Amino acid sequence: MPNYYAKGTTVSPEKSRAEIEGLLRRFGATQFVSGWDGEKAILGFTACGRQIRFVLMLPKVEEFETTDGRVKASAEKRWEQACAERWRALALIIKAKLEAVQQGISTFEDEFLAQTVLPDGGTISRWIQPQLASVYATGHMPPLLSAGPN
Repeated sequence: MPNYYAKGTTVSPEKSRAEIEGLLRRFGATQFVSGWDGEKAILGFTACGRQIRFVLMLPKVEEFETTDGRVKASAEKRWEQACAERWRALALIIKAKLEAVQQGISTFEDEFLAQTVLPDGGTISRWIQPQLASVYATGHMPPLLSAGPN
């Protein structure tokens, strides 16, 4: 597997999460929350009048267990490393997006559009993906932010 940004990081998930929180606080976010639900880490914040949510899929510890006699502690250590790498990558993404906004390269809305939370609790990304597939398949544009079937 090729090298990637966070490969082998020594930064813990907790430190990456705290770094993200600090970045958002300095940016002017008015709310911040993080937690986990099974194999998902969830991070949310409010800034620029928008609620934003990132869902970070974490690997299953079973993916790191082997049948060649490696002990469970070794699998858990590799799992923890993979989680740390994903948190580091998320910190990089959020930092880069905020930097692009602050430098005037992009807007907050453009950078965080996919993760913007809609009134029904879903995100724009989840809402648009099926519609995008339909647009490409049919060539017909759906109505903007339709309420869907009643």
